[in-house]
Amino acid sequence: MVLKTAHAPALAQDDTAAHSVLQQVFGYAQFRGPQQAVVEHVAQGGDALVLMPTGGGKSLCYQIPAITRQQEGRGTTVVISPLIALMHDQVGALHEAGVSAAFLNSTLSGEEASVVERRMLRGEITLLYAAPERVTTPRFLAQLDAMHEGGKLSLFAIDEVHCVSQWGHDFRPEYRALTVLHQRYPGVPRIALTATADALTREDIVERLQLQDARAFVSSFDRPNIRYTIVEKRDATAQLLRFIAREHEGDAGIVYCQSRKRVEEIAQTLCQQGMDALPYHAGLDARVRQANQDRFLRDEGVVMVATIAFGMGIDKPDVRFVAHLDMPKNIEAYYQETGRAGRDGEAADAWMVYGLQDVVNQRRMIDESPAGEDFKQLLRGKLDALLGLAEAIDCRRVRLLGYFGEVYHAASDAQSALGPGSGACAAKRCGNCDNCLFPAQVWDGTDAARKLLSTIYRVQQSSGIGFGAGHIMDIVRGRKTEKVTQHGHADLSTFGIGAAFSEQQLRSVLRQLIAIDAVSVDAQAFNTLRLTAASRAVLKGDVQVPLRAPSASPSVDRPRRGAGTKASAAKAAAALALDDAAQLRYAALRDWRAEVARAHNLPAYVIFHDATLAAIAQRAPRSADDLQGISGIGIKKLEAYGDEVLRVVGL
Repeated sequence: MVLKTAHAPALAQDDTAAHSVLQQVFGYAQFRGPQQAVVEHVAQGGDALVLMPTGGGKSLCYQIPAITRQQEGRGTTVVISPLIALMHDQVGALHEAGVSAAFLNSTLSGEEASVVERRMLRGEITLLYAAPERVTTPRFLAQLDAMHEGGKLSLFAIDEVHCVSQWGHDFRPEYRALTVLHQRYPGVPRIALTATADALTREDIVERLQLQDARAFVSSFDRPNIRYTIVEKRDATAQLLRFIAREHEGDAGIVYCQSRKRVEEIAQTLCQQGMDALPYHAGLDARVRQANQDRFLRDEGVVMVATIAFGMGIDKPDVRFVAHLDMPKNIEAYYQETGRAGRDGEAADAWMVYGLQDVVNQRRMIDESPAGEDFKQLLRGKLDALLGLAEAIDCRRVRLLGYFGEVYHAASDAQSALGPGSGACAAKRCGNCDNCLFPAQVWDGTDAARKLLSTIYRVQQSSGIGFGAGHIMDIVRGRKTEKVTQHGHADLSTFGIGAAFSEQQLRSVLRQLIAIDAVSVDAQAFNTLRLTAASRAVLKGDVQVPLRAPSASPSVDRPRRGAGTKASAAKAAAALALDDAAQLRYAALRDWRAEVARAHNLPAYVIFHDATLAAIAQRAPRSADDLQGISGIGIKKLEAYGDEVLRVVGL
């Protein structure tokens, strides 16, 4: 299937209704990237599939058409969103901007929900947020029928649309039922949005939601402000503590772990080290989870330790790092999760440790899943691609973008070209990943791979049973452990044939052998290793195994952005352009903003972003006229906060 894709050039700014809304409501002078093309297409009634990276401004792509179409008397835009917290914050942000918005979810009482429904039926709400489960109920569809008949149903915006695809990283069956919107209301335009979808997922989205006639807008997936670092796991907890202490002390961040138990342990360890850390996983009481998420969004410098249950739709702009202590299941998940860092465009880190057990665990979960073999094979391919990224010796950004079909272009290029092929070229270097900053040494692991495979074969032949990775490596390295001696494996012909290899090297080789399916892991027999049909090609020397050499001093140990800094990157960046007096104004504005945010029960960035406060502090306004034109200050915010801002900066 071929999507009709638009890589829109920058359009000239003019006095269209959309541009007026952008300036007057949201306080921005210009659209970014393809935003204007998307907005104008949807406002005119066209369907759209929008792929735009986290922090790229997806929300405006449907909020502005919703406002302009409401101004034309077309009624309410229904936004399908999977998260209650996101609904609350987006509705709060729209209220701050003077836009009529509401949500329908389980946090409302019956009476409150009835009030919202009556306003919705009258077409008084510009944007209504609801979960897919609610939208497809008979009751809600009957309400949509009434709105449609009365000409008060303007637009459907389907956020996080990758959830509709079984090939995506966060499949949610309830999204499949949204096809009813096209079938039942074919004349109502739809805009589907996501930050992450490879070619297969995009095709599935189009087919499942019947978006064949939609125009596809694909932005660059590049997030140049994020520095990618992937290091071999040794002592993950100690590595994490060192990483945070040296580069992100006092910063907001997210730490992802695979298990609930690990989440609790890491959160407790970080707290013991004096950090403000909170756990988040599906096993916590719902009220505790919500309270922790609210604190993370509203307070500064909080580190959230979480399973993948946390994160979708998180709008917090000043997350300075995302750390993975366990390998995700594929590149889409990795991209989505790391993309929660640096939404404000300031410097941020995506840091991950990975090891042999990560690969074993992920392969086991795939093998034990009830899915069909074809689907399992696709999942294995996605895992292999992620392992390829982790083991890469060339630019990580080039590889990451290549996975999504994008050819990397340096920041100096005017546009990032999107096209077929991986685009992974070792000659291209982004200058902002660990491999570019600290090029890896390479060694040929083919000989070590053949010795490992030979040993697995000899062990199974002599004992009739399989053994785990540690035991196999002990034999190859010639270590006479109690277990090796007990089973007579010191007498094998392969005993000690790999004595020249370190355990770290052999673990790296085993990761690759498992990734290319030359070794299988039998989860039913204590994770024992077994040969596969693909083992023969490696044993014969037909398959080469090039590997990155283990580093004695991994990049995590090398200070980068100023060792031991206690100021967040965003604060430091904002302060650089401010003189002493302006920095005092900036600090006073931040304190004032925190008070307002608490009073409104909203995250601070919903009131004003850091960049807006820095611009105010630098301008030192003396009148309301001086505040006009500052990015992020629309008419409603000027009316609501102008006098207070002038008071604060006048101190």
